[in-house]
Amino acid sequence: MLPVLITIDTEYSSGLFARGVAVDCDSNFARCLDCRTDSGAVGISYQMDVMEREGLRGVFFVDPMPALVWGADAVSRVVDPILTRGHEVQLHLHTEWLEFAERSPLGDRTGRNLADFTFDEQVVLIDYAAGQLAGAGAPWPTAFRAGNYGANDDTLRALAHLGIRIDTSFPPGMAHSQCDISLGPDDLFPAHLNGVLEVPISAIGARGGGRRHAQLTALSLKELKAAMIHASKLDWPAFVLVSHSFELINRERGIANRLVRRRFEQLCEWLGSQPNMSAAGFRDGQLNARLANPVRSADARLLAHHPFREALRMGEQALANMVYG
Repeated sequence: MLPVLITIDTEYSSGLFARGVAVDCDSNFARCLDCRTDSGAVGISYQMDVMEREGLRGVFFVDPMPALVWGADAVSRVVDPILTRGHEVQLHLHTEWLEFAERSPLGDRTGRNLADFTFDEQVVLIDYAAGQLAGAGAPWPTAFRAGNYGANDDTLRALAHLGIRIDTSFPPGMAHSQCDISLGPDDLFPAHLNGVLEVPISAIGARGGGRRHAQLTALSLKELKAAMIHASKLDWPAFVLVSHSFELINRERGIANRLVRRRFEQLCEWLGSQPNMSAAGFRDGQLNARLANPVRSADARLLAHHPFREALRMGEQALANMVYG
């Protein structure tokens, strides 16, 4: 049984806040978490609707840092419905919010990524963010993903120091990511590093020997299905898919991206029908037992680059960009 982790980075937008477009919590929530459109909301509630219809469960990596600007209620209104509906809450962290905080746990220190901070500063930030999640009623996190994937080895040490034993910030399928963890593009499977278990975001082979990361907007439905079937046949310890709370909407225009929305619906429908795959969470004992003895990277083989599937995806993306922006 292949555990598939449907991970959703769940976050308000500091970029919209900085531009003065969504400076209050309600409007930012409407654009980035609820994702309201004239044709209905396509944010986290909708994503849970789709998953639940197919008997699936998601992992929502929630960023609590907007509490620095809007207070604890900004976190509770995100965490409450996820927990109530039986999905998993884990920790996400965007340090960009420090720039707008009246009272920051680091004084006047700011930075775009966690890797911009020292080990001690990262301990303070992660502890603050985890405490905000706990204050909103979530269990202490067992897994973490850095905003912008911007973690480094000190991030892993800080997580270990705070008892957070899993990180999933490393994307081997992104050649130029902001992640500075000491792993390379061939490190495809979970590995113990600096006191935590690093669980990389899954990937497929790309043109010229490259890689492409498993994100809802980065791969077509055909590519995602083929990648999961491949992972199941090779008995991968897990398949990690990335999405975002706002991935089904154009936030600037306030319209749903119907192509990506349909991709998500069809993927969940297909996954729910697969007898040899199941949606998993980082709190699942069965998954943790599977990850306890991770397969060495040298034993990993990616789904090979497929020109026809790539061409179909590029056509889809061109259409989506033209119609939805």
